[in-house]
This record gives sequence, structure tokens and C-alpha cells, in this order.
Amino acid sequence: MARPLRLEFSGAIYHITARGNAQESIFHDGVDREAFLSILGETVARCGWLCHAYCLMNNHYHLLVETPDGNLSHGMRQLNGVYTQRFNRRHGRVGHVLQGRFKAIVVERDAYLLELARYIVLNPVRAKAVSTLSRYRWSSYLATVGSVAQPAWLTTDWILGQFAKGRRVAQRRYARFVAEARNLPSPWTAVQGQVLLGSERYIEKLRPILEGKQDLAKIPRAQCLARRPALKRLFSRPGREDKRVRDEAIRKACLEYRYSMAAIAKQVNLHYSTVSKIINGVR
Repeated sequence: MARPLRLEFSGAIYHITARGNAQESIFHDGVDREAFLSILGETVARCGWLCHAYCLMNNHYHLLVETPDGNLSHGMRQLNGVYTQRFNRRHGRVGHVLQGRFKAIVVERDAYLLELARYIVLNPVRAKAVSTLSRYRWSSYLATVGSVAQPAWLTTDWILGQFAKGRRVAQRRYARFVAEARNLPSPWTAVQGQVLLGSERYIEKLRPILEGKQDLAKIPRAQCLARRPALKRLFSRPGREDKRVRDEAIRKACLEYRYSMAAIAKQVNLHYSTVSKIINGVR
């Protein structure tokens, strides 16, 4: 099985999740959670990360992290590796604590960073662990709104700066912004190829990085979609190209870039059956 596509570059922002092995708890109590946050702080400092938000649940965690030096995997090895060692030592056990590789979604700052910041801290409410965020200690929410001291490794300036110049006003507006999202749908419906959350323009900007990865055929189908060119790029002059060139582009769009025949037919203004015949080499 192909490994998940991992994108690392300077200035990348990620929503990171990691879950317990076999869905087991990775935090048994407050001591475990404090240990994890301590290791997270050490990792942020050592790797030069910016941690915009976090939330610890019983069997998984969420982080919203920015990597100025493009060193996500290096930092995550430290975070998950050191925590696993401490957890096993404290509880007298051996083996995996976390299930497989962590999941990291690249996030476009302007379009999705704020949305994810509130989505992450609302997890305890969605899971019905608490009725209000003011009663949950294990996320960045209380520090961001100013209810508790802010850890030195937590970055809140960018998030609060989107609401007001004055910190207190910004914190009140941020709290209202989070509360308004309790019943909103998840932003994950916009994730492309399991690895990117951003506009088409942003994905186009990342194309040189995506194209530096392994061959499309070796990447799982869902992740392949993230790095394919837009249909309008494949057909720069719909309906006007030489027929032979157009037909080759149609076959490439379907067989190499895995666009549906319906999407291709709409783009080139042909009937679905005509596109099907072209792809299958039927005259």
C-alpha cells in the first residue's frame, strides 16, 4: 500500500491529528495531558514552529501548526516518540501508543486558518464531553480568550489580530466567533486529495511542490486528486483544438489524472457517450 502523500515546505500550516492505537486512549488523566503539552512546548521551541491551536481528546489530539523551516516530520517524530516513551514508562507497558502515521492537512492561511482554529477547540463540545468550552482545560481556547495564562509556546497574535487591534476586544470577538460555529458543518468537506485545504489558486501555487513527489500511479487515488492540473488547464481552448490533440487530452484527463468522464464531457462540451468512445479508442 502506498504511503500517504506528505507535503513539507517552509511556511506551511498544518492541521495535524494522531489517534490511539486500536482507538485506545492516549491520555488516561491530567498527568498524561500535562506531559504531552510539555513535550509539545519543547518541540515547538526546538523546531521553531508556531502553534496556533490545539485540543487534546481522550484517544486523539488536534494541532494547528505552522512550520517556518519546513520540518514537520522531524518535529512530529520527537513529539510522538518522546510522548510514547513517557506514556509507556509511566503506565508500565510497551508497544505502540499511537496508530500508524500522523495525519497532516496543508491549510491555506487566508481561507481556512481561522475556520480550523475554532473547529479544533470545539471538539469537546461536539463530542459532548462538556457543554461549554469554559469547562474544558485541554485546548488552546481558554488561553486564547485570556481566561488562563498563555503558554509561551502558544501563538495567538495572528488569530486575535483578525478581530481587533486591542487584545481584550479581540478576545471577546474571538469567543463569539467560536460560539457561532457550534452547529456549522465541518470544513473537511472542502479537503482536496486528503492533503490540501485551500482554494484552487492556492493549490495551483503549490503545484511545483506537488509535482516533485512520486509518480501519480504510486499515490492513492484520493491523494492523486490534489496534485492534478485543473481541467481548464488541460483544455486551454475548449472545442477549438485540433481533434487529435483534443482526444489525447481527453484520454490523459481520464486515465492519468483520473477525472470523471462526466466532468470531462462538460469541460469540452461533448456528450458523455462521445467522451467514453474517445477514451476507449472507439471510432
